[in-house]
Amino acid sequence: MIFYGDSLPAPPDNLTIPQFILDTQYPSQPIRQAHHPWLIEDATGRSYGLQEIRARVQGLASSLKTKFDIQEDDVVCLFSPNHIDYGVVIWATHRLGAIITAANPTFGVEELVYQLKTTRAKVIISHPTSRDVAVEAARLSSIPESHIVYLPQTGAAPLEPYLDDLISEGLQSKPSYVERKLNPGEAKTKLAFYSFSSGTTGKPKAVAIPHYALISNVLQMSKFEGVTDPAYQATVPREQQRFRPGDVAIGVLPFFHIYGLVLKLHWILFSAMSIVVIPKFNYENMLKSIVRHKITHLLLVPPQIVLFCKHPATKNYDLSGLRWVMVGAAPLSSELTLQFQKLVPQAEVNQGYGMTETCTTTTMTPLSQRLGTPGSVGHFLPGVRAKIVKSDGSLAGYDQEGELVVTGPQMTLGYANNAQATKETFVDGWVRTGDEVLVRRNGDIFVVDRLKEIFKVRGFQVAPAELEGHLLDHPDVGDAGVIGVPEEFSGEVAMAFIVLNADAQTRVANDKTGHEKERIREAIIKFVKDSKVQYKWLAGGVEFVDIIPKNPSGKILRRFLREQAKELKVQRETKAKL
Repeated sequence: MIFYGDSLPAPPDNLTIPQFILDTQYPSQPIRQAHHPWLIEDATGRSYGLQEIRARVQGLASSLKTKFDIQEDDVVCLFSPNHIDYGVVIWATHRLGAIITAANPTFGVEELVYQLKTTRAKVIISHPTSRDVAVEAARLSSIPESHIVYLPQTGAAPLEPYLDDLISEGLQSKPSYVERKLNPGEAKTKLAFYSFSSGTTGKPKAVAIPHYALISNVLQMSKFEGVTDPAYQATVPREQQRFRPGDVAIGVLPFFHIYGLVLKLHWILFSAMSIVVIPKFNYENMLKSIVRHKITHLLLVPPQIVLFCKHPATKNYDLSGLRWVMVGAAPLSSELTLQFQKLVPQAEVNQGYGMTETCTTTTMTPLSQRLGTPGSVGHFLPGVRAKIVKSDGSLAGYDQEGELVVTGPQMTLGYANNAQATKETFVDGWVRTGDEVLVRRNGDIFVVDRLKEIFKVRGFQVAPAELEGHLLDHPDVGDAGVIGVPEEFSGEVAMAFIVLNADAQTRVANDKTGHEKERIREAIIKFVKDSKVQYKWLAGGVEFVDIIPKNPSGKILRRFLREQAKELKVQRETKAKL
């Protein structure tokens, strides 16, 4: 069967993203009061309103055209952590009809070179802390060093060419460009971003995202959440509405990632809210920011929820001002959802699901659920159509598992310069997500796990996310990662990598006999045995580690855990031979 979200009015197909976000008052869009800023710099409290943003965008666009001859379809690489001028760079590039590719600021030279060459970038706009990598990557990519522009850094002398200088020069001279209005339908193919994703497998690929896809997703979420619904605004008391002009959202997840790029940097601003821009995640500093800026809305990933539930510093901060929390980018277990909800009982706790290839969100928690169904990623957004494809190729119905395949106005155009990968993932306008899901009759959607991450024990499927969620409910566990490891009889068995919480670490450190660590290990194994069917038991053992490796969006990098498991096996076998 085909699953449908609600209907969606046709999004505008002749606007670029800055024309939509900065220049247009969409019908029923909430109106921001003049004293409510758009962007707030976390460390200093400095803020931008609409007029300052538009002026900076105009000045930078003019200088990019004059100094670097940026033209239609040229590519500008933005290589920076979150910054108050991140959106300014994006929208200035779009004013010229050019394309942004945002790079992970922790990249090394080789990784940045790969992105620069794949997208054929012409200019790099870098944070000063990334200067050495940017310079060397530019050299290896045949980009002149003079084509690296540096963002402002609080408390540091500016590097040249300096973004603020370019903006000032652009504003003091006659505009060097005429912004083009798109023809009807052109926004559906006019590229705005090359955002990198590994897709379901393989090396990172440049996802080609048109302006229409992002605009559509903003409108899909806005309708779904009541932001552009006059009836909802008129009938639901203001204090009960999820999104209100003047609310303040945290901007701690990276803007280079599709989650931060679309939801935070565009949808939150469209919803007439403010964003507190935080360059780098530090848990206790984030708690301070929540209190200092009176933040009401959190957009997070599961590892950050783990910290809220497990970190001893949480109890030292007043979280009563939080009203709405969304968790995305990776599955959040039902156990962890309920733990977190007890911490912030006044807040709505929601989940969403999406990916770069779908220009982010395809599901969110509906307005009818103040606390999303534990473990569910919500319901399909307006305009989304979905198929659940079983392993034999037939279509699943309700309560049947299969691969999620989706389409809608927010779908991207494929992978740039990679026809084979595009053919595998983008099929006749539908996107194969690589995620196994099931849909309940009430519309709740559950992500079982990544198809490639599921392993089989004696033919039975085991989803790592399920076991990880259960392990996080153990009082000594601070974080957990589960993989399948080879076993002669069962094919594979579950192995858990565990980060102990602070209290357990102290007990282990103070125990001179070594018995405490073994006691905890045995307790964790029993904890799973007491609650899970036998094929899900931790027959591969429990290994204690300092950290669970994750990518910037919070997804566990299981390949590193598998490599570590192989090394441990070799060490044990070598020791046995001695």
